[in-house]
Amino acid sequence: MLTEIANLAASNAQALAAVARTGLMAPERPDKLVRIGTEIARRGPIGGACSAAAIRWGEAPALTDELGTLSFEDLDRRSNSVARAWADQGMRAGDGIAILCRNHRGFLDATFAAAKLGLRVVFLNTDFAGPQIDDVCRRERLDTLVYDAEYGDRVPAGLERSFVAWTDDSEPGVGPASLERLIATSAEGPLPVPEAEPSVVLLTSGTTGTPKGAVRGSGGNLVSLGALFERIPLRAREVSWVAPPFFHALGFAGLVLSLSLGSRIHTRRRFDAAGFVAGLAENRVTTAIVVPAMLQRTLELGEGVRGYDTSALRIILCSGAQLPGPTATGTLELFGDVLYVLYGSTEVAFAAISVPADHRAAPATVGRPTLGTRVLLLDDRGAEVAPGATGRVFVSNGIEFAGYTDGGTKEVIDGAMSSGDVGHFDADGRLFIDGRDDEMIVSGGENVFPQEVEELLIGRDDVAEVAAIGVADADFGQRLAAYVVPSAGAKLTAEEIQAHVKRHLARYKVPRDVHFLDRLPRNAAGKIVKRSLGDGGER
Repeated sequence: MLTEIANLAASNAQALAAVARTGLMAPERPDKLVRIGTEIARRGPIGGACSAAAIRWGEAPALTDELGTLSFEDLDRRSNSVARAWADQGMRAGDGIAILCRNHRGFLDATFAAAKLGLRVVFLNTDFAGPQIDDVCRRERLDTLVYDAEYGDRVPAGLERSFVAWTDDSEPGVGPASLERLIATSAEGPLPVPEAEPSVVLLTSGTTGTPKGAVRGSGGNLVSLGALFERIPLRAREVSWVAPPFFHALGFAGLVLSLSLGSRIHTRRRFDAAGFVAGLAENRVTTAIVVPAMLQRTLELGEGVRGYDTSALRIILCSGAQLPGPTATGTLELFGDVLYVLYGSTEVAFAAISVPADHRAAPATVGRPTLGTRVLLLDDRGAEVAPGATGRVFVSNGIEFAGYTDGGTKEVIDGAMSSGDVGHFDADGRLFIDGRDDEMIVSGGENVFPQEVEELLIGRDDVAEVAAIGVADADFGQRLAAYVVPSAGAKLTAEEIQAHVKRHLARYKVPRDVHFLDRLPRNAAGKIVKRSLGDGGER
């Protein structure tokens, strides 16, 4: 017991020191501190963070999108106006609201307004088809939708209310049912104090099945916050580019974290690699938050990237999917020692973080467990695997999710929750993710993880993208199929791909089928949607 208390005290001290290094704890006037504390107590960590940022940094630039720049005070004022209008329409704490928006000011207006009222917020993937949106709204009991006009044909029937956040015209929606109209016409006055804290429901990516709603608390703890800052040298009052969709766990975390640090946030509704690099240079961006597919698209620009001055860039924070080793190496060569990879999931938040030195030594690693985190690798019986062996990844960090909205949860063993992945540690304690637990196939009695084959093939100069999956086989139960996107101008044959795998891996890991595609199916967050690959689609 005394040892546990001592360890917790040490972790808290280490976390506090890491937070202090960011500059977030700079001295403030007593009256400001009282106002900040009051707002967070009333509005919770998300809605309160918006108001606290306005109190601390006022008219400093907070968000730049295609329409221009808003200050911290602008964000607070706009979301207050929306919240007052919604309260006048009868929306109360606990009501459900869906947000179907790309990255722009309207997403923030709706999210912070909902948080300030204590609503239950569900972020919808912009790739969802109409039937999927209907299903989520019905399943999650949502009666309000905020959406971009481009998704107008997907708005479910029977909603109590809906609001346009953005149109493709020069203004982000000026009709009677628009956020801009609410902001322009909302009466002044105090906001009601919500009777409950807001909750945020993040939908799992659904790359291998139906997306699930995962309920996350609206805050963390000192150790979890310090765990980020201890490994990633974020600093207050800098410049961030948040590229992943805000509805994605990484994009939303990057948004709230940057806001809390008083950093200026740059974003665009759609990712464009050339525009991204130009934006990094033009705005002297210090932190870029991306998913692996965005880095891969950026590297495809080749030497053209070197024509831009990105010397202000100190951090590229990458997460959301497995980062291939060659992409990590290419990023270091192009941008220098700025690459940090965060490993986690919607359910377990984050579990490990790598630093540039990790990728210099072992390009494909996801780093080491963070402060206050325990990572276990377990076999099918729940026992720890031998050193160096592959096992199911279980995480204990105190910030695991509260469960799925259908009442289900992830498997928990010895106080640690399954991440859904399998992985191994190397001799230096670095973690490697070998694949998804549910993607492992058994071919002729041998276990095969598709990611190992993907990692090998993506290292070829003539392969731009690759995905491997298991398909049914009458003789072996399952066999491996590879879907390959050749690099521009490359001429590849199935036999070349198979021979390359055979030279480097065991015979049973050689894909029996090789399909060549122009592109791989990806969702809005850049993850490959493997369930769309089963029909082959050889070009």
